[in-house]
Amino acid sequence: MKNKVKTIAVLTSGGDSPGMNAAIRAVVRASAFNNLKCFGIYRGYQGLIENDFIELGARSVSNLINRGGTFLKSARSKDFMSKEFRKKAFKNLKDRNIDALVVIGGDGSFTGADVFSQEFDIPVIGIPGTIDNDINGTDYTLGYDTALNTVVEAIDKIRDTASSHDRLFLVEVMGRDAGDIALNSGIGAGAEEILIPEEDLGIERLIDSLHKSRKSGKTSSIVVVAEGDQIGKNITQLATDIEKDLPEYEVKVTVLGHIQRGGSPSCYDRVLASRLGVGAVDALLEGESNIMVGIQNKKIAYVPFEIAINVKKTLDFDLIRVADIVST
Repeated sequence: MKNKVKTIAVLTSGGDSPGMNAAIRAVVRASAFNNLKCFGIYRGYQGLIENDFIELGARSVSNLINRGGTFLKSARSKDFMSKEFRKKAFKNLKDRNIDALVVIGGDGSFTGADVFSQEFDIPVIGIPGTIDNDINGTDYTLGYDTALNTVVEAIDKIRDTASSHDRLFLVEVMGRDAGDIALNSGIGAGAEEILIPEEDLGIERLIDSLHKSRKSGKTSSIVVVAEGDQIGKNITQLATDIEKDLPEYEVKVTVLGHIQRGGSPSCYDRVLASRLGVGAVDALLEGESNIMVGIQNKKIAYVPFEIAINVKKTLDFDLIRVADIVST
């Protein structure tokens, strides 16, 4: 049965990712297309609590599709963990006759959305926005493709220096709990080794692999390290451990950090954001709530929050085999 939604609000929460602006744009324009009013909420859940709203129309979101970050800004709100403040947030929505909420963010944002929706019986739809690609129920998350391209471009440049000076570079990429960025960018950039949280190679195997690379004629190497990898206390300590066993290498460390989150979104992320934004409004008009709009096998899919939040997304372990073969 169709839901009589007349006014929608949209916010971005948690870490920013390329494509969030494009998703906001799509939500706003899909609302206009369906003759719905749409409000933007600044600073995520904190802005929802503090009544920081702006009414948005189709022209309000012009020239946004190519911009990184989120013009609505983002924040992590401790206040929203309290029911007292969530009640205040709900009142702010009701005072503007807002019938439904679209939340663009990751699993933490979806956890808050799920609680809020169930407490106050208001429809909430999630759009997965995180460069880590670690949300279950969707093949890709907003910003992941852009982050991969950023990392590969950086590693390509680092390799020029590595080969010029016979150096071993350890390149740390984001991925505290998920190795998608490290694994895919490592294959794409031709890394000699890839270290990810899901598979503990151990320092001995890593050293042995680098020894073999050296004996095979390689005078420089790139090792891509996800920030959540368990070898060593940190990447600097790992570099020290390698130098002890491989004194012939000059080991350098590069931490790419937050450049992975920035920049203009790729074409893929712009199209994905547009599809998910329109999909979120469609879902609300179809009477859906407490779901994430994801992409599965190139089709829009509705995934209950509890599955998106509580079921860990599995890594494509066949890619590890591919990485082992092509790095020899």
